[in-house]
Amino acid sequence: MILDSLAHCANYLPLHPLFPAAFDYLKKFDPCTPDGKHEIDGKRLFALVQRYDTVPEEAKAWEAHRLYADIQYIVSGRERILHAPVEELQSSLPYDAAKDLEKFRNTGVKTVSSGVIPAGSFGIYLPQDAHKPGVMVDGPEPVLKVVIKVLL
Repeated sequence: MILDSLAHCANYLPLHPLFPAAFDYLKKFDPCTPDGKHEIDGKRLFALVQRYDTVPEEAKAWEAHRLYADIQYIVSGRERILHAPVEELQSSLPYDAAKDLEKFRNTGVKTVSSGVIPAGSFGIYLPQDAHKPGVMVDGPEPVLKVVIKVLL
């Protein structure tokens, strides 16, 4: 897991050949873009634009992906994203290859870290990084987020 500001994204460009295009998309992102999936480079790289209100931690589930890394960028608002090693979690919804998604139980997690992601910042989550996004900080607040899916 990496948490940082978009202003520092150049530090991460060498980590994956698709990261330059991913961060270029985020730097040029238009907040008027409608919610939904937006292709950047076919199935290799695409954006999911989301608008929602943050909720209490217990209302969210842990999730992880096997084929894609997530770059979760907050355009407006802020949210807390929790992180835990995927090997510490017990599956609650078996892996769905079509969605590249596995959900996990909220119990038995030993090693949890948490970061507040303000507007203009992002988190990078790899397959070993179970994460719980969309958690409120002080109370519910509206968020505009772009999740870039990067094929590994």
